[in-house]
Amino acid sequence: MEFDNDRPIKRAYRIEILYWVLLALMNPLVNSLTVFLHDAKIWWFLFAVNLFLLPAYIIYSLIIVPRFLFEKKYVQFFALSVLFLAIIQLILFGFYSMILGFVSQTEQNYFTYSFSTAVRECLWSIIYTLITIGIYFIKKALDERELLATLQKDSNNFRLKYLRSQLNPHFLFNTLNSIYSLSLQKSDKTPEVVVKLADLMRYLIYECNEEKVPLDKEIEFIRNYIEIEKIRYNADVRFSVEGESHQIMIEPFLFISFIENGFKHAFDSAYTNAFIYITIKIRPEEIELSVVNNTSIDLETQAKKVNGTGIKNSKSILELLYPTSHALNIIQTEKEQSRTSELRTRNAKKRLENLYPDSHTLDVILSNNAFTVSLILKTASLDTMHNS
Repeated sequence: MEFDNDRPIKRAYRIEILYWVLLALMNPLVNSLTVFLHDAKIWWFLFAVNLFLLPAYIIYSLIIVPRFLFEKKYVQFFALSVLFLAIIQLILFGFYSMILGFVSQTEQNYFTYSFSTAVRECLWSIIYTLITIGIYFIKKALDERELLATLQKDSNNFRLKYLRSQLNPHFLFNTLNSIYSLSLQKSDKTPEVVVKLADLMRYLIYECNEEKVPLDKEIEFIRNYIEIEKIRYNADVRFSVEGESHQIMIEPFLFISFIENGFKHAFDSAYTNAFIYITIKIRPEEIELSVVNNTSIDLETQAKKVNGTGIKNSKSILELLYPTSHALNIIQTEKEQSRTSELRTRNAKKRLENLYPDSHTLDVILSNNAFTVSLILKTASLDTMHNS
């Protein structure tokens, strides 16, 4: 779309142009193939006349139809349409009178303006007028569809910005809680955590203003967050990245809420040997985030925590950005229940085997009260950086 003095200038739709071309060719083609099949010079005359009249039909479509027919001014519309048809007939009469001296006697019968000629040309004009009205209907429908798509896109963009604005303070609030906890313990690690937080703040303030960020920087952001949590807690925390992450662009903060949630589950528990395993696997066709952690929270409470602000907002962002190209699996297992239910054990194991083929990880999940997250994004839906 172009702009003239800040006003949008809409280009004609391809289908609209196609219909106008068909309108310009319809009468000449029909008459050339039926009446003047062996007289090529008449073809060019008929085409020239039709081409000369085409702007009049375009003006009728752009001015008379919208201003009178769609404004329900039916009397004025009918009167102007009759006047328009009369003007078309006068123009045709002038053209046909000019050619009478250059055609044979047989062809003169076609161009001599008699009652039958007037009826024939009136019928053609009425057909053209109806097609012109139809073209306007099509253009109006396409305009409305385009407007609706634009409004939907704007709505999604505003909603996305709102969700992202909620993620930032939510994340910072949780990180500041970590630092506050260390300060209460008078830990010597507090300065180190503050430096890590400064790195996180730099990323949040200066590097996340774009719609997309390099996956490398998002991974580094996650790594700094995990380092803060590792300093705060004495636990089995593992973070690994498999595959090549360069040249891939991704929405910021897609992963962090699920990782935060894993830490909350692992450390908001009665276990002394808490663990959390975080893996990002980058394959040619997809990116997979895997978060596995233990928890002492029962299934009902876990289900409520899944609907927390961070997870809920991340789900909404995924639905907005990748509605058909992401898969999110959140599986909660409870050790005591799984011991008493063979069917539950079989079902959980079957689902988890597809997500976590590593036998050690699978055994850890099934032998603990565990919370597991698997998020898969299809790389075809992601942007790639262009080489400079």
